[in-house]
Amino acid sequence: MSLSKGFRPRRTALFVPAANTRALEKARGLSADVVILDLEDAVAPEEKDAARERAIKVARDYAPRETVIRINSAGTPWHAADLKAVAGSGADAILLPKLTGRDDVIAAQAAAPGKAIWAMIETPRAVFNALAIADAGADCLVLGSNDMLHATEGRPRPDRANLHAAMSLCVLAARAARITVLDGVHNDLDAAEDFRHACAMARDFGFDGKSVIHPSQIAPANQAFSPSPDDIAYAKRVLEAFAAQPGKGVISLDRRMLEALDADIAARILARAGL
Repeated sequence: MSLSKGFRPRRTALFVPAANTRALEKARGLSADVVILDLEDAVAPEEKDAARERAIKVARDYAPRETVIRINSAGTPWHAADLKAVAGSGADAILLPKLTGRDDVIAAQAAAPGKAIWAMIETPRAVFNALAIADAGADCLVLGSNDMLHATEGRPRPDRANLHAAMSLCVLAARAARITVLDGVHNDLDAAEDFRHACAMARDFGFDGKSVIHPSQIAPANQAFSPSPDDIAYAKRVLEAFAAQPGKGVISLDRRMLEALDADIAARILARAGL
């Protein structure tokens, strides 16, 4: 079975502005698998220092869920202070934005030894360097779809066709490195059906989960990236069928020919279901 190394559910990763005390408090009771305390896009320049202090203070409050802190990018006035503070915090990981290649990951690892590094893939160069970023030691890739569209001078499309190449390259890099990969955010909070469709598309592309920006998005994303009862039941039948015919590379179940990869898929499904 070839799941990502150190597999743990990351169906939903909720971005929470570290400058918003009400949102930080509310996030404690939400069912996202990961809480990302944001020091970057969601925080105004004059609030950066206070937001950093607040994020460090509450970083342990969301356990047993993973807590990740997205710092400001290299080259900004806040990057070095963010990196130093998060390195000594109770956060599980540091999320690097706007990185371009493996050197960004290596520099962060040197500044924060032992802290997991997550990487935003949100620039054209980062897309082409996604495998190098993953191989440098990133624990998770996160597609930054908004920044990617901005960088490519594209426009949002319901079918996300102009992001398909970036989506596929992110997934391929993550699978090659055996790490987790998360899809980008969905901005329209009123388009519930569009959001469910985006989750299903990301799941079918191979993403492990989706980054979300509002509590209303958590439940549908969790559902989309969780095996259904029918998925689980069929996976069990597949493995039972292979177990009943040991040594066979190809078997028949429900008049469908199955091979070893089908057993591997079934095992992944059960692992994702915690079984």
